[in-house]
Amino acid sequence: MEMTAYVIESYGDPDVFERTTREVPEPAADEIRVDVAASSLNPVDYKIRQGEIPDFAPEFPATLHCDVSGVVDAVGEDVERFEPGDEVYGMPGGAGRQGALADYVVGHAGTFARAPESIPLEDAAALPVVALTAWELLTDKATVGIDDDLLVYGASGGVGHIGVQLGRWFGADVTATGSTEEKRNFAEELGADHTVDYTTTDVETYVEEYADGDGFDVVFDPVGDDHIQTAFEAVRPFGAVVTTESSSTQDVSALHANSLELGVVLVILPVLLGDRQARIGEELSDIASLVDDGVVEPHIDERFAFEDVADAHRLGEAGDFRGKILLVNE
Repeated sequence: MEMTAYVIESYGDPDVFERTTREVPEPAADEIRVDVAASSLNPVDYKIRQGEIPDFAPEFPATLHCDVSGVVDAVGEDVERFEPGDEVYGMPGGAGRQGALADYVVGHAGTFARAPESIPLEDAAALPVVALTAWELLTDKATVGIDDDLLVYGASGGVGHIGVQLGRWFGADVTATGSTEEKRNFAEELGADHTVDYTTTDVETYVEEYADGDGFDVVFDPVGDDHIQTAFEAVRPFGAVVTTESSSTQDVSALHANSLELGVVLVILPVLLGDRQARIGEELSDIASLVDDGVVEPHIDERFAFEDVADAHRLGEAGDFRGKILLVNE
């Protein structure tokens, strides 16, 4: 059996993707094979394509994209959780192993969960990377509770827009940042209590207005770089900064001076290591329940066919969107 796949033979700009034919992969004993309905775009996907993180790249010719939703087509002999016909979503590859931009993908059964029932199966592909990241930032790396002051950077982005919704559900007082009025209005629609134009408002001003001048209990940073330094200024003594980025050089003296906690999440690590992959499926099961309970909803700003993956990457790199970019296997 053969399938269509969109691969890269080398690193480069978005036009490096090629449509090709590959053999349909067979699942190993602990794997399932999924007939792919959709994937979505995350920064890690275009960073791999660009060659910025070669250690994360699958073997060439590489099929990229970590997120997937679809229907189980076959199961390995040791798999008991799923059977053919199950609708699932997950994060089985795209980093370290072949990903989802193909008719079929195989992955460790632990990297999947049953898809939420309240949204279209295609739309579930917008969730895994961003929802897992937001969930781990706010539950593994920090403890956010009722009336805590939570500052969310990049609130209109993929991870940020889920972080706002989870923060609201946890009962926090959520302050969201955005560089445009449209993005700030979007954050309010998601449930943010306050919004800040960080391009015109200094940290001291919004700490005074929205965190009683003492600082936020938790600063949620899916952006990184200079935002990390700003986070150290915005958080209260003994508070927590949680982030997805730690590759930039920063002055971390504030960690000691104010007895801060710094938590970093690399949500694809279980796939890269081939270890502890079941935690992905367990967390995705919890997230699916939150979606079905109306707590979390992915916002899909643009939809592309797999054959238009280059256009999707161009839009993602430009950053002129809110929430997620979905790719549908038409």
